[in-house]
Amino acid sequence: MYSLTRTLVSQWARLGPRFLPFADAATPDLPLSRLLRLSLFQVSVGMALVLLVGTLNRVMIVELNVPAALVAIMVSLPVLYAPLRALVGFRSDTHRSALGWRRVPFIWMGTLIQFGGLAIMPFALLVLGGGGNAGQWPVWVGQAGAAVAFLLVGAGLHTTQTAGLALATDLVAPESRPKVVGLMYVMLLVGTIVSAFGFGAFLHDFTPLRLVQVIQAAAVLTMVLNGLSLWKQETRDPQRHARWQARHLEPQPRFAAAWASYIEGDGTRRRLAAIALGTMAFAMQDVLLEPYGGQVLGMGVGQTTWLTATLALGGLVGFSLASAILGRGGDPARMSMAGALCGLPAFVAVIVAAATHSVALFACGVLLVGFGGGLFGHGTLTLTMNRAPKEQAGLALGAWGAVQATAAGVAVVIGGVGRDLVSAAASGGLLGARLSGPATGYVAVYLVEVALLLATIVAMRRLIGDTRHVTPVAEWPAVAR
Repeated sequence: MYSLTRTLVSQWARLGPRFLPFADAATPDLPLSRLLRLSLFQVSVGMALVLLVGTLNRVMIVELNVPAALVAIMVSLPVLYAPLRALVGFRSDTHRSALGWRRVPFIWMGTLIQFGGLAIMPFALLVLGGGGNAGQWPVWVGQAGAAVAFLLVGAGLHTTQTAGLALATDLVAPESRPKVVGLMYVMLLVGTIVSAFGFGAFLHDFTPLRLVQVIQAAAVLTMVLNGLSLWKQETRDPQRHARWQARHLEPQPRFAAAWASYIEGDGTRRRLAAIALGTMAFAMQDVLLEPYGGQVLGMGVGQTTWLTATLALGGLVGFSLASAILGRGGDPARMSMAGALCGLPAFVAVIVAAATHSVALFACGVLLVGFGGGLFGHGTLTLTMNRAPKEQAGLALGAWGAVQATAAGVAVVIGGVGRDLVSAAASGGLLGARLSGPATGYVAVYLVEVALLLATIVAMRRLIGDTRHVTPVAEWPAVAR
């Protein structure tokens, strides 16, 4: 098995220099095969995200007859853990380990938590849906079990991704970070696309047993992929533990003090606000594109299924282009603003497609939405990595992840609720006869996204060329633990 894995990684690494824009991020000390292996944790994260917001969303509503409102609550539970990503990153920066590791314990802990959630999830869902002998159990048992499962998976993937990205930052030189960001998010998209098609194929003929098998297979794959990802990646530094022991009487910064110092840094608040605005702008349509295509443009189920792949393809192209440009010294803030600018005609195309009943225009708009989102995501993450203090990469990346994930979750809720409210008002005749069609609710949300993109452009414009000083760790206020 080891020889097979080594052969596959070797073959993939040979393809890298020819076809992958991030291939030249490799160095003699950090070869491409090692970078590709490190990026496997992003594949497991993409697999978990598809399972949470895609596959189980549909299975619970259609096959298990779970109320849609309860499903929405379950799917949104992982977002509750997102604000804690900054704390996870900070703890990975300051973790005291006798083995001299900082990131590996958190990646492994996140993996175990994610595995635990996936292990209990299928049985909790069967009880929730009343399948088999599940009717013997009270309803609240299924609800509580499913809630715990979703929370554990969300906590695990957020912990793993935060510590994994921080480890990638530790391993690569600053000039190589844009390409490494591209690699990490290309692998996230690969995991998302492959998992979406794989789960769909295995659950085509749905049975409760197949649901159990698919989720358990995802749990095992999570352990395997993350185990391969972190194996011999972080260099042990026992001297770090010795230095910490020698200074154990010295006051150490608490998270509150560290966060206060970080958030007060030059441009930090504006940067996080721009990330939140742009993320909301691109994420608000996540649960609306497929229903929009089916209800407004009359697309079939097979056609709307390809929208997810089209969106991911656009993101892949965006990440690849951003990697190439930023790898040559481009400004990540300017790249983020370019992504927001691409989003404007993208949403205009999506809106106009309803009036012209053009599926082709709609598909082009979706592709451009993914492209703009790829540019924006790569730019903001690279900007965060570049501005992170050397010993506080975990805190900075945790802050980025917390803002990004929370903003995305809030945007999805606002988009869904806003669409329903506007559609109800339109169908009731409150907006006039011309706006009584099914497209009104969707278009209202897309217009809000256009407004958010304009606000993002204004915020990002002020960050272009920002090279102001980052507060070093040594200058942080010392607060006793």
